[in-house]
Amino acid sequence: METAAKHSNSGPIVWAGIFTATCLLLVLFQQILWLLVPFLLALVQYYALYPLVQRLTLASIEQERAATWVAGGFTLIVLGALLLLLPWLATQGVLLQDMVTHYLQGGLDFLERTLMSAESRFAFFGNAHLSDKVHAQLAGFTDNFAQAYLLPFLMTAAGWLPSLLLAPLAAFFLLRDGQRFKKFLLHAVPNAYFEKTLHLVQEVNQTAKAYFQGMMVLTLLDALTLGIGLWLLGMNSPFVLGIITAILAWVPFVGSVVGCVLVVLVAATDFPAEPAMAYGAIALFVVARMLDDFVYMPMTVGRKLKMHPFITVLLIFIGGAIAGIAGLMLVLPLAGIVMVFGETLGQIMTDTRLRARHAHGMRLRREVANRDL
Repeated sequence: METAAKHSNSGPIVWAGIFTATCLLLVLFQQILWLLVPFLLALVQYYALYPLVQRLTLASIEQERAATWVAGGFTLIVLGALLLLLPWLATQGVLLQDMVTHYLQGGLDFLERTLMSAESRFAFFGNAHLSDKVHAQLAGFTDNFAQAYLLPFLMTAAGWLPSLLLAPLAAFFLLRDGQRFKKFLLHAVPNAYFEKTLHLVQEVNQTAKAYFQGMMVLTLLDALTLGIGLWLLGMNSPFVLGIITAILAWVPFVGSVVGCVLVVLVAATDFPAEPAMAYGAIALFVVARMLDDFVYMPMTVGRKLKMHPFITVLLIFIGGAIAGIAGLMLVLPLAGIVMVFGETLGQIMTDTRLRARHAHGMRLRREVANRDL
């Protein structure tokens, strides 16, 4: 009842301010992605590791020591896994390149067969010689793929590595000094607004936590939907492909398209004589995309952020239009946090009793200062 009452007090001016502030922040964040991406990864680590730190603290272990143990242990586990994987990746590098080329060639063969089938059925495509033109455009694509696309991608990923190293460091300081920083902020707040500000800080924390929890549930639902669908189609390793494509779907729209292309390439290469497998994979991804946008996303992320499903879908389109892929990923948690700020500020501005308390306190402090003079 309290939540419903709080949302009912948010008028059109407050929501206009929420949308405007979200759009402006998206434009700003697009310029500082090198700092924002590690910070987001740090938040993921923070919300994943904080329950363990809290449990150690309740077991009479100091906050700083518990944070050091948990963050240090997690970092050592990640580094150990990377050290174990690096030799395997080095030996599998050539095989990986050959596998990528193999599946790309299978996808191109499927595309060529599809175009030739369309030309034989429809005179328009036959007169346009579409298959010949596409074949000429794509000739040599697989041969030069590694040099033209794979190597630049690896170089870009290597360029992001130094900034990504900030993530575990930021997560450690959030775990160790998060409460201290919260107290530092609250000390600067006038006494009349202390309760509202404390509520605001708590709501921002809960909003960010709810977003990441919702994304985890959304990833699980996507993986199950795609895995079961691919299993019913008869695909090889359906749940592995489902998990990969569900993780790619963290980038709305673009990630789903990449996942769809990946599965279609696998279907076209592993079942070259059965084009129905590739068509079935495409149909499955269309259904999964509709479920994700209009059912899963509002049920998980939208519900945890207490947003109406229409606003959730609208914000996704706005974020993509303003800031591209970065906007698609950031718009929902950002809008949730701005919504908390906007609604709290709206309540403060419309609460005459609260503003009267603050004015009375300022007047008393001035009288005390004048008396001392």
